[in-house]
Amino acid sequence: MSKKKAKPTSSTICQNKKARHEYSIEQKFEAGVALSGWEVKSLRAGRAQLVDSYVVLKDDEAWLVGAHFTPIISTCTHVLADPRRDRKLLLHRREIDRLMGATQAKGYTCVALALYWKQGRVKCEIALVKGKKQHDKRAAEKEKDWARQKQRIMAALPD
Repeated sequence: MSKKKAKPTSSTICQNKKARHEYSIEQKFEAGVALSGWEVKSLRAGRAQLVDSYVVLKDDEAWLVGAHFTPIISTCTHVLADPRRDRKLLLHRREIDRLMGATQAKGYTCVALALYWKQGRVKCEIALVKGKKQHDKRAAEKEKDWARQKQRIMAALPD
């Protein structure tokens, strides 16, 4: 009897690396994304960008704004595709309330960090963030450089 290998439960479609550099991440959430058919096919082809995207909370709903899904010409011939349309994020009521309270009262911003597949569905990792100052960005860059140097030094040492 041969056993089938288990498929990974999630795989990353795209990440917002700029957000990780510009902001300090306080708390992360996982949200579903309401998509149309051509958008799912575009995501399967890996044609998505989250560079200037953020999350807007209005009318007790969360919306992903500024994400760009490049349409595939062969799949959306009969639909007028808008690659930058606002997409609804699917969250529980208490999560939306927590996000709204933090963004309105405490001065946090809500941004999208990544899109990924989880059990056949598209999920969006969103986070409450605060902006970094210039000196914080430099300190984080120095820490990353030092971590890389330590890895190189450890790899070069004889066993």
